[in-house]
Amino acid sequence: MLSLMRKVTIFGSSKRVNMNKAVMLIVFFSCCLISAVSCKRNHYKINISSIEAGINIQRFEQSIFSSDPAGLPADIPLLKKEYGSFLQLFSFVINAGNVNDTSFANKLVNFVTDRLNYEVYEKVTETFPVMDSYKKDLEEAFRHYLYYFPEMNVPSVITCITGFNNSIITGDSVIGIGLDRYLGTECSYYRRLEIYNYMAANMNPWNIVPDCMYGWGASEWDYGIMNYADDNVLTAIIHEGKLKYFQKCMLPDLNDTILFGFTAGQMKFCRNNERQMWQYLLEYDLLFSTDQFVIRKLTGNAPFTSYFTNESPGRAATWIGFRIVESCMMKNRDMTLGELMNTRDIQDILRKAKYNPE
Repeated sequence: MLSLMRKVTIFGSSKRVNMNKAVMLIVFFSCCLISAVSCKRNHYKINISSIEAGINIQRFEQSIFSSDPAGLPADIPLLKKEYGSFLQLFSFVINAGNVNDTSFANKLVNFVTDRLNYEVYEKVTETFPVMDSYKKDLEEAFRHYLYYFPEMNVPSVITCITGFNNSIITGDSVIGIGLDRYLGTECSYYRRLEIYNYMAANMNPWNIVPDCMYGWGASEWDYGIMNYADDNVLTAIIHEGKLKYFQKCMLPDLNDTILFGFTAGQMKFCRNNERQMWQYLLEYDLLFSTDQFVIRKLTGNAPFTSYFTNESPGRAATWIGFRIVESCMMKNRDMTLGELMNTRDIQDILRKAKYNPE
């Protein structure tokens, strides 16, 4: 801008100067500058300053492990009252059956008196003495949720120990967090349980909030309930892309490596090979494959996506799905997140995306 102003001054020292033309040049370059700045603006950033989302994290594992096991059966009515529907969800996870069955009390006592379970409880208590930072981050995420879905309710959040069975448990109005699945990649329990390294890589405390938001989205827009017209690769990757886009909208500052569970190298691979991966899906006619084995290979958890190369991350096709959805939303700014998440027309999303990676 400074050099342009000097040019105007020089024009002024000439015989005659078309000042309107000079002003037009200034305006043009200013608009270019503003456009460049706006392009760099985070598309996902929104103003949530006026929105409140009261989050309170209950510690279910403390309620059952810190009590005298002998008195636990008598406490079950209180647990039902305090934890509501979550108690039944938890019971299913640990294979303890219906909470109203007479056998439930004994199964719950057996769970809390198991030596390994109690040892894990102590490790969880050491790793997560308080949940204040997670409460703050979840509040921030659900403030975004209420911005996009003001008519919706914020779920209850409850921590627990699941015997390493589940990371996130979701119900109609509750999110359960299996803290034993977030003790850190190098946790000795994961090695003893022979959990694959590519899975343990995302079992860290910083994955809790992102997993909560993905789990909540996957619960609200369950693949089966969506009842898409076709059950094929394209539907699967765009459905997952929608969930990842939802997750990004809830957590706009989240690094993409955490969002997708990729290493920095895997993320670089995807960015450098986006066009090649898309062309592969097209050329080998995989997009409309209904083979569940093919769908799992492209979207399931794995050390890499075998259809691409060993350098690719597992679920690389999910990233392609996200890029399609993101392109759709960028090119159709009047489309709301709610409309995106609720649409069952996968072909319409692809058409509106005009996806053509360079």
